[in-house]
Amino acid sequence: MTSRTRAPSWFIIVALILLLWGLLGCYSCLQQLRLGAEAMGPASAYDRALYAALPAWYNPCFAVAVLSGTLGAAALLARLRAAVPLAVVALVTVVIMFCYMFVATDIIAHKGAAVATGFPAIIVLIAIGQLWLARTARARRWIG
Repeated sequence: MTSRTRAPSWFIIVALILLLWGLLGCYSCLQQLRLGAEAMGPASAYDRALYAALPAWYNPCFAVAVLSGTLGAAALLARLRAAVPLAVVALVTVVIMFCYMFVATDIIAHKGAAVATGFPAIIVLIAIGQLWLARTARARRWIG
């Protein structure tokens, strides 16, 4: 059995922020499932058509992404080793979602690169950061 070492206070603060981020993601996912294209406010005809054309796997992938990220953040707070694989699942599913959106649709041509990729880039960077934190915590025995 591996013994854990004391985690620095910044680790708990960052893990709490990640948990709040994850809960916001869960809310966003529920809103998208409930409201469709209107989840982010009044949708244009393009937004409605884009949402209607999403493949059947897209929303379940979104749900897996936000749930695994949220559970991963909770695992960090609970100092559980499961934080690492959960962060991997969150990152992989987020990348799958956005690769589909940017490769298989015309969203960038329609909305412009800055608008279409800005927030997704932040989401991917946060997922990378959560994975880095989980792996660092495991290596330093803050979790385990």
